[in-house]
Amino acid sequence: MPDVYDLEFSDTVLTTYALLRQAWLAVNRVAEARLARVGITPEKLLVLWACRDHPGPLIPAEVARIAHRENQTIAGLLNRMEKEGLVQRIPKRKGHPFTEIKMTGKGEKLLADGLPVFRSAVSDLMADMPAKKQKECQEWHRELRDKALDKLYLEVKRSPESMTGKPITLRW
Repeated sequence: MPDVYDLEFSDTVLTTYALLRQAWLAVNRVAEARLARVGITPEKLLVLWACRDHPGPLIPAEVARIAHRENQTIAGLLNRMEKEGLVQRIPKRKGHPFTEIKMTGKGEKLLADGLPVFRSAVSDLMADMPAKKQKECQEWHRELRDKALDKLYLEVKRSPESMTGKPITLRW
């Protein structure tokens, strides 16, 4: 048994929340530990992944939406990634009113190294969960996410490039 408290509250809702939080933190720590071996964090991997697969120009505000982070948090992350030579900011120019984010060759290499490690970490954790149960889990988490965003008075906005209503597909 892992060294963690299995909290059981008198209120089922609180127990569900505690388990959800513990699961997320534990899963993220597994991903962090595995990715650290190749020199990347899950957050940096997500930015590089978005650079590669996002339909149309990728701007910092879109990165913030994809990562569910505040703009200033993403600005700091992009600053660090730019200093490391993983991404490049393309300044505003005529016909392009926003700063764009482009992945560098170094970023492409790190993404190529990190994706298989990330996939392995996630696959190892999900290996015993049948596809049907994974779909149910996805539906439940999507509902919970959308309800929480609604409570925060946020609107899940899609970029003009993805106004089809379909999720942005990130390839392995």
